Amino acid sequence: MSSERLAGLLDEYAELEKRLADPAIHADQATARRVGRRYAELVPLHKAAGELEQARADLVAARELAAEDPSFASEAESIAATLPVLEERLAELLIPRDPHDAKDVIVEIKAGEGGEESALFAGDLLRMYTRYAERHGWVTEVIDAQDSDLGGVKDVSLAIKTKGVPEGGSGVWSRLKWEGGVHRVQRVPVTESQGRIHTSAAGVLVLPEAEDVDVTIDANDLRIDVFRSSGPGGQSVNTTDSAVRITHLPTGIVVSCQNEKSQLQNREQAMRIMRARLLAAAQEQADAAASDARKAQVRTVDRSERIRTYNYPQNRITDHRIGYTAYNLDLALAGELDGVLDALTEADRAARLAGDTELTRR
Repeated sequence: MSSERLAGLLDEYAELEKRLADPAIHADQATARRVGRRYAELVPLHKAAGELEQARADLVAARELAAEDPSFASEAESIAATLPVLEERLAELLIPRDPHDAKDVIVEIKAGEGGEESALFAGDLLRMYTRYAERHGWVTEVIDAQDSDLGGVKDVSLAIKTKGVPEGGSGVWSRLKWEGGVHRVQRVPVTESQGRIHTSAAGVLVLPEAEDVDVTIDANDLRIDVFRSSGPGGQSVNTTDSAVRITHLPTGIVVSCQNEKSQLQNREQAMRIMRARLLAAAQEQADAAASDARKAQVRTVDRSERIRTYNYPQNRITDHRIGYTAYNLDLALAGELDGVLDALTEADRAARLAGDTELTRR
């Protein structure tokens, strides 16, 4: 256990506690939220360090008493037995955590191979994440969506946020960061008249939502185009050029939004997605020399690169990265994802304890 790292984090905790006690910080809600999130991340560490320090002090006192009165020996042994557990807990908390764990996210779902069936499956994934968010008391917002003719979605961006400061610094990203990649479905499509099982796929990209302080965007690096919104089949949604397409010239990243009725609203929504994508791109560039779980997210919707399979005939959900399989697909699609997400989190925890920074994927 690194005593220097522990001391530094405890000093940071004390400083953050002072800042939050100053009423002036709440004049800037963005700053107060950011400081509050970091403080919440350090609360478990502060608590664990305090419990360990108290246990060690109690052990010294119990041994001193046992030297005078043997009846205290059993109490000393009992306290001594708790130390390894407390030390292990503190050691886990000292492992560097994902810096984005407390953040909210933007989930992008894109239909891939499989035509209308893929779009219907993308719609199922959208409902799955929305229901999961509801179960956790999170807030969801569809930023932009392109619907398909049969009621699915071709492309959708969904913002998911916690209410207030997440407990222990475990925000939406800490749970949903594992969802990035290609999701494959095996079932009989509604468009299949012969009853044959088809395989199609949809791509999911999960981005930590960036705040203004996370990403600096030069207005001169942006090209902003406006165009007329359209619905399924090219049907006109409105008769004004309210849809917005923003291109970040240095990186070539393009974001389009047409859900809102006003051009200004669409521009603001597009900039939210742009900031998140640029933050993710900067993180990947910074981690280029090291393998990272976030780099495993698949940007192309290729069925061969799947991370998870949803098999309807067997009511089975399988995550191929850790070999997880459960026969409760109906419950998972209804938002009960904690089983697979807990398994992924535990696999990551074990890998980090072993000194491996990459979640096992196959």
